[in-house]
Amino acid sequence: MTKSIAIQAQGLIKSYGRVQALFGVDLEVQRGSIAGFLGPNGAGKTTTIRCFLDMIRPNGGTLRVAGIDPQADPVAVRALVGYLPGELSLDDNMTTEAVLRFFNSLRSKRAEWSYIEELSERLDLDITRPIKNLSSGNKKKAGVIQALMHKPEILMLDEPTGGLDPLMQREVLQIIKEAREDGATVFFSSHNIAEVEIIADQVNIISEGIVVEVVDVAELLTRALRRARITFRQAADTSPLLSLPGVTLISQHNDTSIELQITGDMDPLIKALAKFPVIDIQTARPSLEDIFMAYYEKGEEEAA
Repeated sequence: MTKSIAIQAQGLIKSYGRVQALFGVDLEVQRGSIAGFLGPNGAGKTTTIRCFLDMIRPNGGTLRVAGIDPQADPVAVRALVGYLPGELSLDDNMTTEAVLRFFNSLRSKRAEWSYIEELSERLDLDITRPIKNLSSGNKKKAGVIQALMHKPEILMLDEPTGGLDPLMQREVLQIIKEAREDGATVFFSSHNIAEVEIIADQVNIISEGIVVEVVDVAELLTRALRRARITFRQAADTSPLLSLPGVTLISQHNDTSIELQITGDMDPLIKALAKFPVIDIQTARPSLEDIFMAYYEKGEEEAA
């Protein structure tokens, strides 16, 4: 494991009795990056994160967090990590402030109370209220604060915006970006594709216990399918366009308008269009959601 890698899994396998959850997960997260862990519920995201923190033991494979084997020294790993579980359980009878002070005492009071107050204000959380009186969204905010308040080297966040309204989701994502700018490495699971696309440098797509793609978000979107709607000044024979490699007809609205799907390089199509009386061309890339769904549709077809 090189010094540039903060989180690494190789051949991670985990079973719950007869049910196998992970089938050999391989992933690496570079230091100082934000890596999204994308997949639907039940794909293995939470299980993977818990294995990294030695909350559950895998059946096979190797794990490293900042170069440390979490099974050999789980305390050292947890000292480096700010962790937000997907289902956070807190003492209902304590106030949020008391809970945060408790977590801070466990961490040798590494967090500055002024920063905790700043996070509480940004997330519009009244920390004087008992946990039992908080909504699920406000409990999530308390969880986000306890994970971030001591400015850990590594953040592992399981669905950090789940249950929050859109404004608070945006604020949490901004706080995560700021943590990265301060040097933190962020590894967060999500099934919210839009938020991964907004802040992640890298996306790890997991399907049925296997990471099926690990790639930079920008690269994934750049190399993906495109759609082009082309309008001609007059009726044109478009058959030469349809014979180009990677070009597929989606629809033809009349003899003067056509919609195409392009796989790969756009250059052959652009050059071919020079011979046509084009008056307008509109292109669009698919979102990360389109790409994500393509993996699952492909998997379902193979299973069938």
